[in-house]
Amino acid sequence: MMSQFGHVSSIITQINNNFNNNNFNLLKFQSSPLSFSAATLSTSLKFNTSSLSKFTRTRLLKVSCVDYPRPDIDNTLPFLEAAYLSSFFSTASRPSKPLNVVIAGAGLAGLSTAKYLADAGHKPILLEARDVLGGKVAAWKDDDGDWYETGLHIFFGAYPNVQNLFGELGIDNRLQWKEHSMIFAMPNKPGEFSRFDFPEVLPAPLNGIWAILRNNEMLTWPEKIKFALGLLPAIIGGQAYVEAQDGLSVQDWMRKRGIPDRVTTEVFVAMSKSLNFINPDELSMQCVLIALNRFLQEKHGSKMAFLDGSPPERLCMPIVDHIQSLGGEVHLNSRVQKISLNKDHTVKSLLLTNGKVIEADAYVIAAPVDILKLLVPEEWREIPYFKKLDKLVGVPVINVHIWFDRKLKNTYDHLLFSRSSLLSVYADMSVTCKEYYDPNKSMLELVFAPAEEWISRSDSDIIDATMNELARLFPDEIAADQSKAKILKYHVVKTPRSVYKTIPDCEPCRPLQKSPIEGFYLAGDYTKQRYLASMEGAVLSGKLCAQAILQDHESLLSRRKHVLAEASVV
Repeated sequence: MMSQFGHVSSIITQINNNFNNNNFNLLKFQSSPLSFSAATLSTSLKFNTSSLSKFTRTRLLKVSCVDYPRPDIDNTLPFLEAAYLSSFFSTASRPSKPLNVVIAGAGLAGLSTAKYLADAGHKPILLEARDVLGGKVAAWKDDDGDWYETGLHIFFGAYPNVQNLFGELGIDNRLQWKEHSMIFAMPNKPGEFSRFDFPEVLPAPLNGIWAILRNNEMLTWPEKIKFALGLLPAIIGGQAYVEAQDGLSVQDWMRKRGIPDRVTTEVFVAMSKSLNFINPDELSMQCVLIALNRFLQEKHGSKMAFLDGSPPERLCMPIVDHIQSLGGEVHLNSRVQKISLNKDHTVKSLLLTNGKVIEADAYVIAAPVDILKLLVPEEWREIPYFKKLDKLVGVPVINVHIWFDRKLKNTYDHLLFSRSSLLSVYADMSVTCKEYYDPNKSMLELVFAPAEEWISRSDSDIIDATMNELARLFPDEIAADQSKAKILKYHVVKTPRSVYKTIPDCEPCRPLQKSPIEGFYLAGDYTKQRYLASMEGAVLSGKLCAQAILQDHESLLSRRKHVLAEASVV
């Protein structure tokens, strides 16, 4: 049945299920310092497994890895809108005097800004504080050649600007699409899962309604009816209603609409943590309604894909190559220390920590909002545009990678919602991603959230807590004491300040990409765009930032002439 929809490769493996419970010898410990653009700390631990016993009992295990065809999204309205915005740059008249635009931060927002400015014939100068591209999608390779990432990154069909970007770069084939399902672990039934399957034959929103109605493990029929009735105002009121719910948390909105708390517990704890790494009592309901709107109104909106390797290599580098092919520049290890001002409080230059001074026609800060707030000059702090940023704060998150000594059976070739109090989502990357394919061993990548109380804890504490949760969810295969599946090595990546925390009443604080300071712009998922804190939001913010700069082309050229005239007088 599966082979009708995608390429199937079946791997027959022999898995050893009876290793001795030997003590492991610590081989190495690695850490990386506090970063500039994503404030990420990473550590790793590796164990010597040479003393493990030989196979004493084996059994055959068939693991099916399925990549589904790319969904038909090219003619959907969101995709066409995103393509039209891209054409604004590619079809723009070539400027006789290209702008030099310096961009601080080579995450997806900064890369997107630079890419589209280059498409329009201008010269972006992209500065990244660290020695790695990607910002919140950064990744590193350990001594064994294995990648470990800042987060578990999923590419949705409802990401039209991201999907356009892949197409523009000619790398559509780097996305590994999975079956159109959402799969939840069942904590009250260890080792079991509950599925929401979206039938291909039905259009939206009927495919989503069918998926919800067919699932009877998580919600009762009375709960489904109350939830559906609660959503009616959002369906009827549209975007205006959605935006008006920013003042309520998910939990408060549910109770206000008469929806049982069990609906929140069963479904929206997992959804809230996957959207923003926080629980429903904190998350703004606007965030959930935006996601539900995309998933229900777009047939393939909730369909998911994994990147076939690490984001810096498989996504960020093609963007860099594209930028450089058009005359742009990208510089790593170039941390901004200070924004220097002219007498009129416009930007004079950026001072880097290496002592270099960078001057340009326009300046973009594409770093996370917490970094931006550290860079804002004293002279700007009381301007409402900047003062409102105080409420926007990055949320802590921890990403955990665990390599096991065997292939775990109780998993899927998909993203899995753990519904655990400590874990958000996870995936067996040895099945879902080509880079990590391994016929004999599993590598689980897990998002540990909410992480506020754990971000300062030791990595061993975090691994112990993770194993306890996994043992509770999958007792047949994993034990907290490693008497079953054993850890070969692990990496813990801490991001003390990740995406902005989407709590109630944040929406009015999100800034436009164009600031009130002439020649100064912002890009980042926290800036004003409709996809909130996500990869799609970051890419879209970069396009909107580039668009704002192009619209200011003439005024920026006039400013350049003024600066040159003043310099000649001096």
